[in-house]
Amino acid sequence: MTVDALTDVTGVRVGHATRAGDGWLTGTTVVLAPQGGAVAAVDVRGGGPGTKETDALDPRNVVQKVEAIVLTGGSAYGLDAASGVMAWLEERGRGVRVGVDPAHVVPVVPAACVFDLGRGGDFRARPNAATGRAAVEAAAATGPGAPVAEGCVGAGTGAAVGHMKGGVGTASTVTDSGFTVAALVVANAAGETVDPGTGVLYGEFFGGRVTYPPARVHEAARLRIARAAERNALPPLNTTLAVVATDAELSKAQAQKLAGTAHDGIARAVRPVHLLNDGDTVFALATGAHPLPHAQPLALNEVLSAGADMVTRAIVRAVRAARSVEGEGGMWPSYGELYGELREELQG
Repeated sequence: MTVDALTDVTGVRVGHATRAGDGWLTGTTVVLAPQGGAVAAVDVRGGGPGTKETDALDPRNVVQKVEAIVLTGGSAYGLDAASGVMAWLEERGRGVRVGVDPAHVVPVVPAACVFDLGRGGDFRARPNAATGRAAVEAAAATGPGAPVAEGCVGAGTGAAVGHMKGGVGTASTVTDSGFTVAALVVANAAGETVDPGTGVLYGEFFGGRVTYPPARVHEAARLRIARAAERNALPPLNTTLAVVATDAELSKAQAQKLAGTAHDGIARAVRPVHLLNDGDTVFALATGAHPLPHAQPLALNEVLSAGADMVTRAIVRAVRAARSVEGEGGMWPSYGELYGELREELQG
């Protein structure tokens, strides 16, 4: 049984810590690897990234596996959430062994952040080490293959795409050769996810049949988005983050290729993308449960293609799962309200 989520990759778990209300609109999401870690890599293409420990993932460097990846709100301040995850892992002896004592480990916890400062009204309300610990504890408490909450949760709590509400989305597939490939995305882009001419989500043009909203609904939605843009005084400093995971056995170099091609999935669903005020970052995780046929190096292509496809699907799901937010920090209508509830309202 699958749940169409990152957790369909056996052993991978996801946990969210969410803070909303009283000036807060932010959170942290932790992707917890199986015991013993997973091969990991990263590809950063946004012009304003906020990251931690990404150099350790370079294929030329010594670290081979990581135990967790942190996606967090709070811009660079929020990277402190990784400290809470490190502490939790150290307590369990999980990390790179650096001494004869099994307790002497250094957990390598790569992290990346999205900009959501002030969206809840309080610029100083941002994730910290306690938020990271709460998220990793939530991940550890889940069972194998558990469903993953989407929308305004975890690192997607304060996310926005253009002047609409963003959030967390996830998706998975099994390739023809039997490899599971999945993605989890925090959709928080300076660019738009909606085609301004039709109201269709860009990512849905790549997913088969497209349903076009009625012109009247689309025009009303555009007016609401314009009003939101006038109200939101905060700068469009954003970032889309993704973790692409597979049960294929990959080297660090192959995992880095997977992270790189997965950016194509962002480019299909967000326009424009990889701007100077974005920090678009994709991590790749490979658990190694199923080997690639070494005599067929092009077998990796199947995994690469699926990774990009799952990122696109995850962005669509993030935007569709999001709910409208309006408060002291700004106003972000959701796609569901603009094109679903609004359609019912106009037809009523």
